Amino acid sequence: MVLAAGLGTRLRPLTDTMPKPLVPISGKPMIDHVLDLLDEAGVTTAVVNVHHFADRMEAHLSARARPRIVISDERDGLMNSGGGLAKGLKLITDEIVLVMNADLFWVGEDPEAPSNLTRLAAFFDETRMDMAMLVVPLERTTGHNGRHDFSRLDDGRLVRYREDLGEGVVYAGAFVLRRALFDDAPDEAFNLNLYFDRVIESGGLFGMVMDGEWITVGTPDAIGAAEDTIARCAGLGKRA
Repeated sequence: MVLAAGLGTRLRPLTDTMPKPLVPISGKPMIDHVLDLLDEAGVTTAVVNVHHFADRMEAHLSARARPRIVISDERDGLMNSGGGLAKGLKLITDEIVLVMNADLFWVGEDPEAPSNLTRLAAFFDETRMDMAMLVVPLERTTGHNGRHDFSRLDDGRLVRYREDLGEGVVYAGAFVLRRALFDDAPDEAFNLNLYFDRVIESGGLFGMVMDGEWITVGTPDAIGAAEDTIARCAGLGKRA
């Protein structure tokens, strides 16, 4: 599932006239950077939630051949990150689900190695994990606010960042989970951090460090830096 329904208020004035996932970065809408990563990893169906400029989102997504797109419609009201995921999961029958943000992606992976998403799927062990999250060191981020999200412990488990605990890492916008984890989710809007904290408490959140350079575009002035990173990685002959 791809979370794509947000308003993108920090990216105004661009998002006054288009949805954030359609803002172009290096000539390609942000969401297509994400969907191309999913396609490359062999994902054949992606649920995408829509709200802001929903008609434009649907029109754009309908033109893609791969992956097949299923729309989770939030026109009647935003469900926030957690509520949007819970609603979208009702359209999925698979027990193990990969979730991505529509505005967070990466470039510069080793073209001779398995992709980050392929590695993440293999890393996830449902016998001891509730979620497995892709994470990135701060020095390999572009457009980020400079703060760590989690500490990664020696066994790979993630906890909320503390300077005295493990390696500080940033959430890279992709995670795998057991769909049953959301069986008790409320029907109203809620933040996904509620479930992150719940899984941390049970010891079931694990992190895998990604390859390449991670990109987030939260404000208009971050677009140039993102495009510079993409061009740099392409110049090195890496996946861009």
